Amino acid sequence: MSFYGGEVERSVFPRPSVADAVAGTSVALVLIPQSLAYAELAGLPPYLGLYAASLPLLVFALLASSPYLQTGPVAVTSLLTLSALPDVPVDELVGLASLMAVLVGVFRLLLGVGRLGRIVKLMCAPVVMGFTSGAAVIIVASQLPKTLGSKPPEGSVMTGALWSLTNPSALSGSAMALAALTLVLFIGGRRLHPLFPGVLIAVVVGIVWSRSLDYQGVIVGSVPEGLPPLGLSLPWDQTGTLLIGALVIALVGFAEPASIARSFANETGETWDANRELVASGVANLVAAACGAYPVGGSFSRSSVNRLAGAKTRCSGGFTGLVVLAFLPFASVLEPLPTAVLGAIVCGAAAKLVKPVQLVALWKRSRLQALLAWSTAASVLLLAPRIERAVLVGIVLTVIVHLATGFKLNVRHGPDGLVLRPTGLLWTANIANLTRQIEVYLDEGRFEAYAPDQVENRADDVVIDLSEMAFVDEDLADALGRLAGRFADQGRTLRWIHEPASSTKLLASAAPS
Repeated sequence: MSFYGGEVERSVFPRPSVADAVAGTSVALVLIPQSLAYAELAGLPPYLGLYAASLPLLVFALLASSPYLQTGPVAVTSLLTLSALPDVPVDELVGLASLMAVLVGVFRLLLGVGRLGRIVKLMCAPVVMGFTSGAAVIIVASQLPKTLGSKPPEGSVMTGALWSLTNPSALSGSAMALAALTLVLFIGGRRLHPLFPGVLIAVVVGIVWSRSLDYQGVIVGSVPEGLPPLGLSLPWDQTGTLLIGALVIALVGFAEPASIARSFANETGETWDANRELVASGVANLVAAACGAYPVGGSFSRSSVNRLAGAKTRCSGGFTGLVVLAFLPFASVLEPLPTAVLGAIVCGAAAKLVKPVQLVALWKRSRLQALLAWSTAASVLLLAPRIERAVLVGIVLTVIVHLATGFKLNVRHGPDGLVLRPTGLLWTANIANLTRQIEVYLDEGRFEAYAPDQVENRADDVVIDLSEMAFVDEDLADALGRLAGRFADQGRTLRWIHEPASSTKLLASAAPS
């Protein structure tokens, strides 16, 4: 039986294939150096990233529904972890990070078992765009001193980055050379081929450079060998201080993997269950805590590599975890790796999260939603390092805008039939209201009142004009698909249009089925 609250679970764990093994290994070659970099971004010892990239992936593969989604350390979750943890010595920070993973795991597990996956939609698409763009700027700024080999004075992330850029005498030529080479291999390699192992090559070059040329910059340092120690001896008395941060990580950290998995499911026709994915992620975080690691989430880049490498089932994620586990007894080989390489890896991954073109295009489409996105991005920059508060700001602003403006359904007769144009803020809280309004018009025959008597097949064709909507997400697309079915039952046709305001496509809408 399934414990997700739905029908009986008939599927069994899929049979592993050679394709899954190849794909999982390909992802592991990217994940090993990334996990070190993301743990450092979280303010933790780099080796904890390896722990977070091992056993949690095995349990996630057992429980997940998406055949492609890869979990583990990710940039935004790492930054949120850093922002939510108190400023304490590293030895205390490690226990608090593991406790954070427990809380994130419990929140996601409860949401999944309670079939409350839609709660992540509290963050409407403009808020998510603004938050990730702002967070990406903070991430890049936090890594600049490392990539430039500088040591700025104590201060905020942004002032440290500015100091590094304006004090050329404090920069390290060797660190900058390694960082530049890493970015060329990382970004340029992906343009050659999505599976080009640029990150792995950069790590190998960095280690060889450090050993052979007596590198004087900062290196990774001590990396313990062997499997992660298991246990839950954590500072439980600090639970209350971490609850808000854990809830934010649980929601924000699931928004991206949910979008990834749903996009893959739409393209391939595979089934996907958000609640089941929440359960899988929740258990994976509990295992991460037991490994002494920190919160994990879904990765867009590694999931894409997984799919491009030919993954067939979710076993591929299990193979990724097994490869990382097999590497752990030899992990000390990473000790001489310059941290400039890790900083460049983080910068290369975070840069693509900044959406300046999309933010400008959003203004052309909907100034209301653009203000939501820009306000959230500004909140991230102003509230750093406590960026988890920016998420709450975005949610509060969304609710205020929703209550103040809502949306209206304008109905008019066009050359191709009736045209319905919703205006205002359309998000998860009022999609059901929109569909209800349309169904009332349909059930009460109100559409006929807008159709001239001389029009043949009057009001049989109805068009929903979403040209003022900046985003059409999967919830709205599903709702429209269900409406199309109701219209078809009455011999009518329902279709919708969503033309971008510019050449930039903000978010693709799903076609009616």
